[in-house]
Amino acid sequence: MQVLARGRISLYEPRGDFQLILDSVQGAGEGALQRRFEELKRKLQAEGLFEAGHKQALPAYPGRIGLVTSPRGAAVRDILHVLERRWPLARVRLYPVLVQGNGAPAEIRGAIEAANRHGWAQLLIVGRGGGSLEDLLAFNDEAVARAVFSSVIPVISAVGHETDFSICDFVADLRAPTPSAAAELATPDQAALREAFARAQRQLWRRMQGRMQRDSQRLDHLAHRMRQRHPATRLADQSRRLRGLRAALERGVVRALESRALRLEAFERRLAACRPDRTLDALAGRVGAARRSLDRLTLAAVRARGQRLRELARTLHAVSPLEVIGRGYAVISATTTGAVVSSVAQLARGDRVEARLTDGSLYCTVDSVRKGFEA
Repeated sequence: MQVLARGRISLYEPRGDFQLILDSVQGAGEGALQRRFEELKRKLQAEGLFEAGHKQALPAYPGRIGLVTSPRGAAVRDILHVLERRWPLARVRLYPVLVQGNGAPAEIRGAIEAANRHGWAQLLIVGRGGGSLEDLLAFNDEAVARAVFSSVIPVISAVGHETDFSICDFVADLRAPTPSAAAELATPDQAALREAFARAQRQLWRRMQGRMQRDSQRLDHLAHRMRQRHPATRLADQSRRLRGLRAALERGVVRALESRALRLEAFERRLAACRPDRTLDALAGRVGAARRSLDRLTLAAVRARGQRLRELARTLHAVSPLEVIGRGYAVISATTTGAVVSSVAQLARGDRVEARLTDGSLYCTVDSVRKGFEA
């Protein structure tokens, strides 16, 4: 251990001995540097410069990285090599400084402040290779530490080897054990990014397929609903109902005629079985009257059923969408959805609609909407 001693020398003449009488003793060399290091560390820690709340987050994908280091040292070569391997997309700007010697602290502080004034860099790496405590003295300077703390650009401190610690390490937003490790910590891994991109691409493709399938099903559903609501489809349904009613009416008339014919045949058989001479003429008259009555009833039933059939046909024809259109009306539907418009509340100015007429369609744009029928 080296010390710096202050005192006076005395001589004992009888023996010729010299004595050193010390007034004060203090450490020198590495010991003094270590003491000043610890004193500055305690001072800045008491001011809160080391607290985690002051640490800035590093950019996930830095595109512009500033290096504050010596242009001739091994540190800059190691950093550039790692950046080229891991993140070649990043642009690098070197802020060349002395990393040891009397002028080093001022140059390092000036480079950090200049980088903040320029605003070009998204991330700063401040550091150098390993060395003794005296070699790393510039990074234990109070002015340098305060410049790192005041930087609005996130700072990675990469001073020395893994076992070396500097004041900059405690103040910086992140400490790296070596300059190469700083480049590793500053950049994302290309292989991991490629895997994440491929995974995101697969997820996006699955979502797109699911969305397309859902949209296709929805489109089919809408097309089916449009076909059901189309006037031609409704007219076909009404026509089928009319044919069913006509067939039912015809079957009813035929059954009534067959029933009357069967009753007449039974009556004739009973009459033929009796054949009394005295009542023959009377029975013949009754038979004739019954036949005429049957004819009248049958004709009346046929006429009544026919009249009912014509009334049903007229009613069905009157409610037919095409007949309504033929009387000067139109069927309005929205062109975007195909839904029939029955209220002005379904439309707004600028909407496109289709008006179906008896001989074609008109495609119109709504100029204005007015509720009610006031002029």
